[in-house]
Amino acid sequence: MKKTGKAYFMISVVAQKYNIHPQTLRLYEREGLLKPSRTEGNTRLYSEEDLEQLETILSLTRDLGVNLAGVEIILNMRQKIERMQAEVNEFMAYVKQELSRGIGDWEQRLSTAIVKATPTDLVRATTPPSQSSDAQTTAETDGPRATSR
Repeated sequence: MKKTGKAYFMISVVAQKYNIHPQTLRLYEREGLLKPSRTEGNTRLYSEEDLEQLETILSLTRDLGVNLAGVEIILNMRQKIERMQAEVNEFMAYVKQELSRGIGDWEQRLSTAIVKATPTDLVRATTPPSQSSDAQTTAETDGPRATSR
């Protein structure tokens, strides 16, 4: 496996750097918490992303006392959140694109309209269906009336 442009570290270097036993790294791999790449000779190679993941694992276990089952759940939740965030970002980009296209359509329609008016100019107050416009006008100008029976 040829690696170009990225730094990769062997298990002994990683173990020494983080003050952990190589067997601990192998355990994390067996548990599915780390997935280092392999050379053709089957040597584990840890990337920068693997080291970031390892730092998260060590922080959870050493600093917060989380067990490996808890670490797995937390890491899976983080992945789901990241995927969901990417989907939200993609949706927001789509909405922005559609809004900008829609605004352009409105500007084009307004520039060719016979009557120049914005959509808000076209909206007018309506009277409730239970009152006629004459009754409403009288009530507004005369105020409340006393009725006799």
